[in-house]
Amino acid sequence: MYQLCTNCVMDNTDTQIIFDNKGVCDHCNTFYKKILPNWHTDEFCNNELNILINKIKQAGKGKDHDCILGMSGGIDSSYLLYIAKVIFGLRPLVFHVDAGWNSQEAVNNIEKLVDNLGLDLFTEVIDWEAMKDLQLAFFKSGVPHIDTPQDHAFFATMYKFAEQHKVKYILTGANLSTECIRNPIEWMYYQSDAIQLRDIHRQFGQHPLTNYPVTSILHHKIYLPYIKGIQVVRPLNSIPYVKQDAIKLLVEKFAWQPYPQKHFESRFTRFYEGYWLPKKFGYDTRRVQFSSLILTGQMTREEALAKLADPPYDVSTVHQDFEYVATKLGISVNELQGYMDAPNKSYKDYKSQENVYALGSWVMKILGMEIGGKR
Repeated sequence: MYQLCTNCVMDNTDTQIIFDNKGVCDHCNTFYKKILPNWHTDEFCNNELNILINKIKQAGKGKDHDCILGMSGGIDSSYLLYIAKVIFGLRPLVFHVDAGWNSQEAVNNIEKLVDNLGLDLFTEVIDWEAMKDLQLAFFKSGVPHIDTPQDHAFFATMYKFAEQHKVKYILTGANLSTECIRNPIEWMYYQSDAIQLRDIHRQFGQHPLTNYPVTSILHHKIYLPYIKGIQVVRPLNSIPYVKQDAIKLLVEKFAWQPYPQKHFESRFTRFYEGYWLPKKFGYDTRRVQFSSLILTGQMTREEALAKLADPPYDVSTVHQDFEYVATKLGISVNELQGYMDAPNKSYKDYKSQENVYALGSWVMKILGMEIGGKR
């Protein structure tokens, strides 16, 4: 029987969701009981942030940059870049990974911010043939999370760059304000699981992964922070962050171009989240995004339900992007449609390190190192 949370807009398309006797889901209850009491943007937290900012500045003395900032062109990383330079006075190297799917809006947004803020941009271009082969392998595997090759390459490349250039701090736009509810694991499996990535490529890939950057959970969760001393910092968790206010500021100061939906700065992610997931699997990531905004007071439940009544993609854009994705991957529209129509699989159908992630998450929460939502 279908059930919709009475507080947010998560529903039982998340098959692991649990509702209490008031019809409130465990995503909401986790937020109210575990996240909100431990999430502070007050003076105390800002003092801690100021201490960290000073450490970053000290570490960067005598260098061209004091940190690197991962930049996609989306709202979170764009606003963080503005805050890092203008408010914090940092000198970040803007780090962008081009996996071959940038929208023109994203390219424009990155250029506008970098040029106007007087910063340096480093773009790592992923070998297209390797990326294409891996993405096709994920299509053939039938799993929901076909965006893994793009995300995995982004993190692997950024971590490798930080290690090679002895950068101690990586700034990321990940935040609780717009992401306090996480995508269910069955919707978006862990992008950094190299075991699953290699298994899917072994079964469906055509060429060796020689030119594709691969990382692992143990490498960037244990080796880099505790052996190499590289710290990932999420400044947006320590300051008031309201999405619409941030968009307004960026539009006014930089003529920044908003996107129709979160993550739509990538044309592949737009296809994946706007069409592949909802059409093939019934997973609408807007439920996660809107529910996060509801819990943080940035959207009403009524507004979210009204938006969900419309499809994430307009019909004309669907047809254009469907053909674009097929052509760019070097396959026919019929072949791509064949992957859409093939039997659905899940991450459980392939080798994985799920138990390692579960153990790591449990340990981090016990030690108070993670206050994020359930996953």
